[in-house]
Amino acid sequence: MSELPAASRVVVIGGGVAGCSVAYHLARLGWTDVVLLEQHELTEGTTWHSAGFVGQLRSTVSQTRMIMYSSGLYAELRELTGLDPGWRGVGGLRLATTPARVEELRRQVSSATTYGLELDLLTPAETKDRLPLLNVDDVLAAGWLPGDGWLEPAQLAAALATGATALGVRIVTGVRVTGVETAGGRVSAVVTTAGRIATEVVVDAAGAAAGHVGRLAGVDVPIVPIKHQYVVTEALPGSGSTVDIPTVRDPDRIVYFRGAPSPEGGLLVGGYVRDPALWDDPAPLSVARTVFEPDLDKFAESWGNARHRVPALQTLGMDRVVHGPEAFTPDGEFLLGETAVAGFWVAAGFCVHGLAAAGGVGKVIAEWIVDGTPEWDVSTMDVRRFGAHAASRTWAATKALDGYSRYYDIVYPGQEWTAGRPLRRSPVWPRLAGLDAALGEKAGWERANWFGVNAAGVVDVTAPRGWAGRHWSPAIAAEVAATATAAGLFDQSSFAKLDVRGPGAVRLLQRLCANDVDRAVGTLTYTSMLNARGGVEADLTVTRLGEAHFRIVTSTASGVRDAAWIRRHALATGADVTVDDVTSAHGCLCLWGPAARDILQPLTDASLSNVDFPFMRAQRLTVGPVPVLAQRVTFVGELGWELYAPAEYTLTLWDQLMEAGAPLGMRPGGYRAIDAMRLEKGYRVWGSDLTTDTDPISAGLGPFVDRSKDFLGRDALTTPVRSLRCLVLDDPATVCLGGEPVRVDGVPCGRVTSGGFGYRVGASIAYAYLPAATAAGTTVEVSVFDRWVSAVVRPEPLYDPKMLRVRA
Repeated sequence: MSELPAASRVVVIGGGVAGCSVAYHLARLGWTDVVLLEQHELTEGTTWHSAGFVGQLRSTVSQTRMIMYSSGLYAELRELTGLDPGWRGVGGLRLATTPARVEELRRQVSSATTYGLELDLLTPAETKDRLPLLNVDDVLAAGWLPGDGWLEPAQLAAALATGATALGVRIVTGVRVTGVETAGGRVSAVVTTAGRIATEVVVDAAGAAAGHVGRLAGVDVPIVPIKHQYVVTEALPGSGSTVDIPTVRDPDRIVYFRGAPSPEGGLLVGGYVRDPALWDDPAPLSVARTVFEPDLDKFAESWGNARHRVPALQTLGMDRVVHGPEAFTPDGEFLLGETAVAGFWVAAGFCVHGLAAAGGVGKVIAEWIVDGTPEWDVSTMDVRRFGAHAASRTWAATKALDGYSRYYDIVYPGQEWTAGRPLRRSPVWPRLAGLDAALGEKAGWERANWFGVNAAGVVDVTAPRGWAGRHWSPAIAAEVAATATAAGLFDQSSFAKLDVRGPGAVRLLQRLCANDVDRAVGTLTYTSMLNARGGVEADLTVTRLGEAHFRIVTSTASGVRDAAWIRRHALATGADVTVDDVTSAHGCLCLWGPAARDILQPLTDASLSNVDFPFMRAQRLTVGPVPVLAQRVTFVGELGWELYAPAEYTLTLWDQLMEAGAPLGMRPGGYRAIDAMRLEKGYRVWGSDLTTDTDPISAGLGPFVDRSKDFLGRDALTTPVRSLRCLVLDDPATVCLGGEPVRVDGVPCGRVTSGGFGYRVGASIAYAYLPAATAAGTTVEVSVFDRWVSAVVRPEPLYDPKMLRVRA
């Protein structure tokens, strides 16, 4: 282990598999001036007691890619470093003992197809053939993933560390970080018990102690250490070594197990509990190999279920219990990326998947630091996805404990959880209960999915088949119908609003935006912001409110991230601008529908005619006594306005519009109706149709890209190989949820990005990236729950293609 240098280009804090992987991948990209610090010996934080499961199929494309990459890397590390990383590619079984779990497996088979991941559905008999020691009397089916396996934590970390040091990385153990210095809003040094290291890049890979390290830099990292335990059993009679048996997950019985790394032939058995316990320590991981006393009462359910699943365990005891801390997050996703302190990065919060994803995490963080953006879209894992409320340890713990307790539950689309709610409430909140609002949550905001009062009297509308109809209401159809025939009133106060001001605002935004935003005051521009590879970093509207004042409106969960993107580039270019998040200062009510003008005009003295207030323009006016910034723009394909009012006026504005609109047939509407209508209009959604690894040309947004000007990512835009296409399924009752594979002539060629039912056109709609040559009229097939359904590629938009209603 090396001596402590006085300066280093990068300092990685934490000597577990994540820290070792980040250092290794940085060095592979040529950044060899890297120091890794560990207060104990390598792996002695939380890595050492990991159960080491590697399950490749995850709930998101990027996590699956990361773990698939990791599996490939682990298999190659022996050759790369000369060390055995302890990788056992034994395959994995996922058991289903209920019809609902079989449905989940069938959906996973479809998803696996889109990733190029092998997943076979087995009968109970075939399952027992794979692993004869199982009791399969109550098993209905099982998924078999031959690419799954498990790892020896210490061996993996040693292989990664050896690879890193061979490329020039210094690893220093027995040194504790006591401070992180900053200057001018960015990292300047790391202070340790052995001295100070000047640096401009720090990676917090401290596992369960990552929150503590973050606070040293003045950064809130919402890490929640939770106690998690597993046992290693006595040897199974006559079994010999069990290291090569498949891994097993039995989610209906909240238990998992694999062979134990010993010649005696025991099993490592773990599980999740419904009443997890926090580990609240002001100095987490200050003691090497931290463990807690066994809590076998909490483990009783998992242990009993393991004995049911493996009858041989009924006569065996536990050889040892491992009860240690694991780092969880409020939403169960990783925490990756740069924080508000420039140069301070996080690679933590792996929710017991640290070993499985470590290779991919190292690759992503290294690319992000070196190139400015990673190869894969990791926006759902971006540490900046949380708002200021994430600084609350109480809130973070409440969310994390709830997520842990439901870890193996089936997650249905549209399902909402109540822990830590309500938190952020719009000014319209007092009216929601009286309208029987079905509430959802996004980025802490309470938002109406639909209003129960609209369901009364709805006829001839049936719920979508299967999972798509589990969390659904006929009120959605009623709200769409009202918006199409009269008007709908939607509260979009949660949408993030950023004010960009200053002498350098025009130049900066022209550089960051793919469309031309240097237009007349009062003009709205729809645009995207791209990374250097041409991927979409942000999807937003820009309104010019003054010569040096622009208002950006972006999605609810993107405000912190988008503001950080703009500030980062302002800092890099020396632009004289300020970026202020003004989301909480302004409510936003959207009045959309053919009667919108008739409802709004009597309430204002300003003319709302097409001549005086054209599409994609903004004006300040008063609605009754309420001062409003009105923007004529729509996300549902109908005539209407977004009305931005100061927060203290927004409830009054709601009441006025409800009173004026009710006689004309207007109804309040929720986000599920908005989503249905935007699908009919082909409006894209960032995070599914648009991501950091999709470009606007492939996404069909070419008209909103101005190639005549110089902007970030322009040179990376080429003739697309794949294009986003609109599909209409032959069976209108079959609704896509996202992630379903698409094939043409029996050959898989794409995956669904988003789907739903279009009530105005009476069709099940899906969007998918397909080969660019795929023409309208082409018949394709979509696998929905492992059942292939025919669909046709249609020209878009399906609804009002000539924009007559929008411009009415």
